[in-house]
Amino acid sequence: MNSTADPGTEASVETVATLVHGRWLLVEPDRPPTALLLGFHGFGELADDSLPALRQLAAGQPWVLAAVQGLHPFYRRNGSIVASWMTSLDRELAIDDNVAYVARVVATLRRRFPSAQRLGCVGFSQGVAMAYRAAAGCGMPCHALLSMAGDVPPELRDGSRPLPPVLLCRGSEDEWYSDAKVDHDLEVLRRLEVPVETCRFEGGHEWTEEVFAAGRSFLAERLNPT
Repeated sequence: MNSTADPGTEASVETVATLVHGRWLLVEPDRPPTALLLGFHGFGELADDSLPALRQLAAGQPWVLAAVQGLHPFYRRNGSIVASWMTSLDRELAIDDNVAYVARVVATLRRRFPSAQRLGCVGFSQGVAMAYRAAAGCGMPCHALLSMAGDVPPELRDGSRPLPPVLLCRGSEDEWYSDAKVDHDLEVLRRLEVPVETCRFEGGHEWTEEVFAAGRSFLAERLNPT
């Protein structure tokens, strides 16, 4: 028997949970680690792109480095493979998936490196929102968050989940993360009574030596045992 759907009937949107494998890069220190440092890349990048910044920020420190890669790879026009954390399509589901993914990464790291009792998160551009989400929901208390050229995500602006001390960085020529966005984020974090420092530097949407210097000091103060 043939069946013809009524062309006027609207389709309903359905979703189903499925298993997707996440990819992350791991660098172990040459002595027993005291902390975990997670990195979250920007839009159109890979974990490989955030690892050099983590190495710079952790230079000389006994920290485990984990550069986490977004779950949504895609091809650029030149054929290179890059990734994104999410789009506006099914955004809330993507946030839940991403936080659960990072929580599994952290749980794996804690089993392998039980001496690493502190956690730091580093985000660049689109990865900043993921750094905040990881800090708030990865299942391990976070002690420091370096926000490099990205916003506090909307769902964390109500204070419902605690955030760690933040170093907020912005380049003077950054067209994506404007002074107005910086001021708004500072207002949000101060209202939530989150300790926050700023690093404003000459440059654009990019890492600079000034940021690395400020980041090394900020992270070392909070991730090393007292």
